[in-house]
Amino acid sequence: MSSPPRLTPRTRRTFVALACAGPLLWLIVAIAQGDLGANPVERITHTTGAWTLRFLVLTLAVTPLRRATGWQGIAPYRRTLGLWTFAYALLHFATYALLDLGLDLGALGEDLRERPYIMVGFAAFTILTLLAATSNRGAVRRLGKSWRKLHLLVYAAGILGVLHFFWLVKADLREPAIYAAAVALLLGARLRGLLSARRLARG
Repeated sequence: MSSPPRLTPRTRRTFVALACAGPLLWLIVAIAQGDLGANPVERITHTTGAWTLRFLVLTLAVTPLRRATGWQGIAPYRRTLGLWTFAYALLHFATYALLDLGLDLGALGEDLRERPYIMVGFAAFTILTLLAATSNRGAVRRLGKSWRKLHLLVYAAGILGVLHFFWLVKADLREPAIYAAAVALLLGARLRGLLSARRLARG
């Protein structure tokens, strides 16, 4: 009996991209069918925000998982997951800015000054925008060793995103607590890895 054919890297990337697009496709279908409840804008905002955090956690999990299992084949998907994290964050921010505020920059500035959870969320979005803009190979070459240090800011985005969620919820904190625990665990694993690498470098 012949063994099943192995998937090519391109096919695997396609499957990953389709899986990442799944929540967005579901959201588009729900919008088209009018199946978002009494407050569709709030539902879109919550859905895109939740998937931003989920993809951010998956992105953060790639390096610890690779180091723990030795599975090097997962490494290329960190960039894909990171870009999808930004895509959902962009949709989350666009829903708020366009549908909630009507692209009123004055109202946006007022929210940033008076609502801490908006300010923290916007800071996380700014970091993700910077990381997405420097995720291409040209940026890697131009920034050199600084690129890796810059992209450690993804952990700051994770912390800010969780804090944004905590302040937004106010009542049932179980869901943001799960994300907080996941980000803390992954940050701890990354710090342990960095400390181990420094000890090895010192001999």
